[in-house]
Amino acid sequence: MILFDFDGTLVDSNGVWEEVDNTFLARRGLTPTQEYSETVGHSIFPLAAQFTIDYYHLDTTPQAIMDEWTQLAREAYLSQVPAKPGAAAFLAQCRRQGEPMVLLTACVPAFCRAALERLDLGQYFSQLIFVQELGLLKKDPDTFHRVLADLGAVPEESTLSLALLGAEAGDCTLFEDSPGACAAARAAGLTVVGVYDPFYARYEDELRGLCHRYIHSFAELLE
Repeated sequence: MILFDFDGTLVDSNGVWEEVDNTFLARRGLTPTQEYSETVGHSIFPLAAQFTIDYYHLDTTPQAIMDEWTQLAREAYLSQVPAKPGAAAFLAQCRRQGEPMVLLTACVPAFCRAALERLDLGQYFSQLIFVQELGLLKKDPDTFHRVLADLGAVPEESTLSLALLGAEAGDCTLFEDSPGACAAARAAGLTVVGVYDPFYARYEDELRGLCHRYIHSFAELLE
């Protein structure tokens, strides 16, 4: 079984959220710090909103923040966010090889579904799992244990070509761009393929150390 992240892995969308953060804070005369950006990046909406309130001492509610973020990001997912190079071709290749594929994402469900439909990527997944709906964080290894248990899978079930990945042991495979999620998945026993994204470019060396393989493009895996 192969698990795929969405934002920053299959689609080039992390820049959308940087712009959302910048616009939201600029409206209040604030600027994002590296600590802030790294904490809210790839976090689920409710926790990110509460962190924003606490970090900047804002007199508002998490729901009000989430509503504003939603308004700012909606159009990008509906009409602009592109698939990453080679992503669609690699998903098609995995399907031809009989690999079951599941999407595991912290993306806002409505945004993710809209982009999947527009890009015609939803056809490849047997299930869409939104950690926001489960109240889970992808930086926690227990999230991966729970997801695999719910799917009736164990790490050893993947049949994805080890030669293709350069891995030493066969197990459930995760494609992911976030260092925190990669570390958690590795701790949970998955084979982890790190996917380059500009948002995490400064962590490339760390990701290469965490992951069984690190790629800059899915085109590297096409046969």
